Order: sequence, then structure tokens, then C-alpha cells
Amino acid sequence: MSIVVERVSKHYGEQKALDNVSFEIHPGEIIGFLGPNGAGKSTMMKIITGFIPATNGKVTVTGLNIEENPLAIKRKIGYLAEQNPLYYDMYVREYLAFIAGIFKLDNQKKRINEIIETVGLTVEQNKKIGALSKGYKQRVGLAQALLHDPEVLILDEPTTGLDPNQLEEIRGLIKKIGGQKTVMLSTHIMQEVEAICDRVIIINKGKIVANEKASNLSSLLSSQSVIKVEFDGDIDVSKLKKISGVSTIENPSGNLYFIKSESGKDIRNDIFQLAVSENLSVITLQKEAIKLEDIFKQLTTQEIEQ
Repeated sequence: MSIVVERVSKHYGEQKALDNVSFEIHPGEIIGFLGPNGAGKSTMMKIITGFIPATNGKVTVTGLNIEENPLAIKRKIGYLAEQNPLYYDMYVREYLAFIAGIFKLDNQKKRINEIIETVGLTVEQNKKIGALSKGYKQRVGLAQALLHDPEVLILDEPTTGLDPNQLEEIRGLIKKIGGQKTVMLSTHIMQEVEAICDRVIIINKGKIVANEKASNLSSLLSSQSVIKVEFDGDIDVSKLKKISGVSTIENPSGNLYFIKSESGKDIRNDIFQLAVSENLSVITLQKEAIKLEDIFKQLTTQEIEQ
């Protein structure tokens, strides 16, 4: 395993940031690590990278215990923090040479050239970091995290504040990197998770509430379905609400409705029969795929068992 977290807890005085957290990350996986603000994501990442110690529990990275081998593990991990701390007065190549010196890399010039090309910094390599756009600053952050060729990459909100074009570029780069390394990615952007992650771990109030392949997450809400229906005229919404199993109805525009059934019952035939009885035609009637946003919302707003 690249990362093994066993029964890890972290207390800040009376506050419990992590509560008996356990999970594993396999070599070559891109993991989406999700949770609302204050859920414990950054704390967990800081423990894995050796920036802070756990109160209880054990963390191993590539088979090494983080408490017993902190320096060895830091050589195996590349870390991009949420705030991406950079020296803005340094030039790109100068900064990467500084990082290469810290890691005492061999053939530093060759390695810097390689990483500049890998992250797409070639056209900006001779500029001061402070003069770069947000997207290129993120590329510099990724470059420093990758420079020593780590086995594991920890990325904390790597695309915050980027415009749509920059988002696409950085996501593509992370996906490319993920084919060669183990990546743990913290983000609030659900589309990012769906686009690049193999598995999703969701944390809420310091506890793991989901640990599933991205393709299997919808099974967590198997008792819920959403029907999209559009009629060719007005319908009495009170009659829609009386259909067995209907929990909520949204009417975003005109005669278009999104009808949620908590029972998991397929209510499309009931809706169609109601339309017939009301002398209405059904323009659209389909079962919608459950969105990751819905899964995230339900899992992070429900009460945590103590």
C-alpha cells in the first residue's frame, strides 16, 4: 500500500479534529478526499505528510511509519498545500534550483528542465514567480512537489481560484501524473472528482462517512431517485405530491419538474397515468442519475453516530 491510515485521531485541546480514522490508498490510485470546511481534511493531510503528529493511531507511507521515519517519508511525498507558499521574488528556475538543493538531487539542471516541461512552464520559466498568473503559480507549486520524483502526491485544493481554462489544464496535468504516482486530492469541486478520481473518501466531523469507487457512489443513495418530467401544460402540483413515494418536487421553469422519491420506487408510470387523467401530454419523462453533489450533501449533513 502507498498509504495506510490506522485508527488515527487528532485533538486540539478539547476539540476533536479526527476521530478514529482508517483507510488505505493503493499504488497508482487518484483519490478524491472530500468533506465540508472543518471536517478534518487538511489535518489528515498534514499528519500523512509529517507536518503535525497524530494524537493516536498509526500512519505508514510506502511501508514506512511516519513517526519512525519522518525524513525518509518526506522524500517519498510531494505536497502542494492549499495556500501554495511560494517565494514571489524568486525566478521560476531559481526557485526550483533552491528546492532541488534542499533535496540534494543529482543532475539538478537536467531534472529542473524535465519538470518544467512536464508541468508546462517552458514559456514562463524565466519570469519571477510573482509575475505569473494564478494558473502558472499552481504549476510552479506542482513542479516543486514533483521535482524529487516522489511516489506519493498530496494535493490540498490545487485548483482553488482558477478560471475554467486553467481548471481544465491543471486537471489534465493531475490526471497525467496519476498514471505514474499515487495521488491524494482534496477539493470542493465535485466535477473535478468525477473527472479524474478513481475512488472517493468523504470525511465529516472527523469521521469517514464514505469510501467507495467513484462509479459506485450512487449506490449509497440507492433508496433515492429523481424523475425529470415536462408536461405540455399546467398541472396541479398537489396531485403530483399525492403520488405514493414522492418526497419533494422542484419546478425550475415552466412545466418542468424534478420529482424526488425517497422510497426508491419508480414512479414514472404513476406520473404518466396522472398526466393522462389530466388530459396532458408528457414531453419528457426520465430517471435522472444521482449527482455527486447530492451524495456529498446527504452524507455530510446527516448526524454522525457517536
